[in-house]
Amino acid sequence: MDSPRSSPRPSTLRELRHSGWNSKPVKQEIRDNFLRMLSQREELFPGIIGYENTVIPEINIALIAGHDMLFLGEKGQAKSRLMRSLVRFLDDEVPYVDLPDCPVHEDPFRPITKAAKEMLARLPEEEVPIAWWKRRERYAERLAPGTKFADIIGEIDPAKLAAGTRLSAEDALHFGLIPRMHRAIFAMNELPELDELVQVGLFNILEERDVQIRGYPIQFDLDVLILFSANPATYNRSGKVIPQLKDRIGSVVHTHYPLERDQGVQIMEQESAIDLDGQFPVVVPYFMKQIVEEISVAARRSKFIDQQSGVSARFSIANYRTMVASARQRAAVLSERPAVPRISDLGHIYSSSLGKLELDLMGTHQMSERQVVDAIVAEAVKSVFEEYVDQHGLESISDVFAKGVKIEVGDMLPSAAYAQRLKRVPAVWDKAFEVNAAGDAAVRASCLEFVLAGLYATERISRSQTHGRITYEL
Repeated sequence: MDSPRSSPRPSTLRELRHSGWNSKPVKQEIRDNFLRMLSQREELFPGIIGYENTVIPEINIALIAGHDMLFLGEKGQAKSRLMRSLVRFLDDEVPYVDLPDCPVHEDPFRPITKAAKEMLARLPEEEVPIAWWKRRERYAERLAPGTKFADIIGEIDPAKLAAGTRLSAEDALHFGLIPRMHRAIFAMNELPELDELVQVGLFNILEERDVQIRGYPIQFDLDVLILFSANPATYNRSGKVIPQLKDRIGSVVHTHYPLERDQGVQIMEQESAIDLDGQFPVVVPYFMKQIVEEISVAARRSKFIDQQSGVSARFSIANYRTMVASARQRAAVLSERPAVPRISDLGHIYSSSLGKLELDLMGTHQMSERQVVDAIVAEAVKSVFEEYVDQHGLESISDVFAKGVKIEVGDMLPSAAYAQRLKRVPAVWDKAFEVNAAGDAAVRASCLEFVLAGLYATERISRSQTHGRITYEL
């Protein structure tokens, strides 16, 4: 990076010039840092999972090409996170002319405002003060709905006019967010919701890099990387985004949901950020993590869900947190350690699921959202169960229920109670516990519920539910 190596940092223009610091456009600054990190095999996008061979190569090429970018994808596909991650390719800090009331952080060697140019012409270099703009401050983000022209581009400032400033003078302008992010990164979320007037105002900024406010062509050579995000359903809808604006966006980066369930599990664990230790530690069997993620996968292909709206990764994250919380509550009440989530804990995910799914009114056939959640949970359990449990031997397990055996389970039932139930059919369940062989009673209880739910999902046994307790029988 081109920050000066001398210490202390230059505080005047003369010191800066002698320090060897080089002025670069922001896109060149990003490209140089990116290529350096790429050549040194540094991690480019920490925390981004599942995009290594799809999305990230598109971003890499766009950064090298110096393009403004649109991140196009459904909700919960890390679009905002990707945009924010580009900040790491900026220099640690860059110098600017420390001019009070200047609306932009002026490049000391390439000023764009009248005030900065006049100051540099008037003062000797040893009297021009230099300050430093930190990397984390060089990113601004705005949500499109409700955004006005004055917010991101600018407007005539009535207060300055009242003070006697001429209408045609640069000093009469109020600068919006984009001009203020000169030499930085600006991101606009949900581009299709941006007012048409503002979209038109972006034409010049994206192409000519100047600002036009109320007909005054203020010739600023703006230096900014502009990013957008959008959902395909609205971005591709006719009339939502003006074609000329689409034409000016350099690269479109298509995001997607995890292509493999295990990637989704990794994202879910990472983003949930749950401390599984503490006074009541939690041990989550891997098949329970898979079921929670499979619920989202099943929702994304369900005919009951409006697929244009998507099913966010936040759906899995919220359900995972709810499941762990239910297990931890049981541990606190029953003094069990560790707490191990079970299928019955998924009975509480209505609170974290309802409202996150957009129902397809044509496909649901008057089903309630709760019924839709039940359907996709059952499908998820079936999918994971069939992968885990060898079909050989399941018929003998079903035969036990044919002899009148009933097994009751529940989210607040002690794990020891499951052990008592297993004593009635010890030999048969040895086969079932191949899904997660363990001597711990709480883990075995979770395994038992998994197998019971799987037998029910594959229509081998029946189930009745009363006041939080579930009874399985043939």
